[in-house]
Amino acid sequence: MQKETVYLAGKITGDRYYWSKFFEAAKKLEAGGFIVVNPATLPPEGFGWDAYMRMSSAMLDECDAVCFLPDWTDSRGATYEFGRATARGKRIFFFAAWEEEIKQREVI
Repeated sequence: MQKETVYLAGKITGDRYYWSKFFEAAKKLEAGGFIVVNPATLPPEGFGWDAYMRMSSAMLDECDAVCFLPDWTDSRGATYEFGRATARGKRIFFFAAWEEEIKQREVI
């Protein structure tokens, strides 16, 4: 069975700690069996917001699903990505709910 590819979406602009937040979530998703495409791995400087969104959109388009971090609604980019994922029929899920579901399975 092929692993599902998932794009990780959340607030980057204005979050000094975005890299560690994305890295930790990606690590947990990978342990959960996903192939994670992480936009936080793009260079932190050298491009304008529009260029980052074009690169991120290409990454999102190639994935099976999109996972949204808890702060995604505070991000203009992640809000755009939600609309793009919806328009393309991607499976959407939310990291906090996914993590809680995994914890519940471990208890049972």
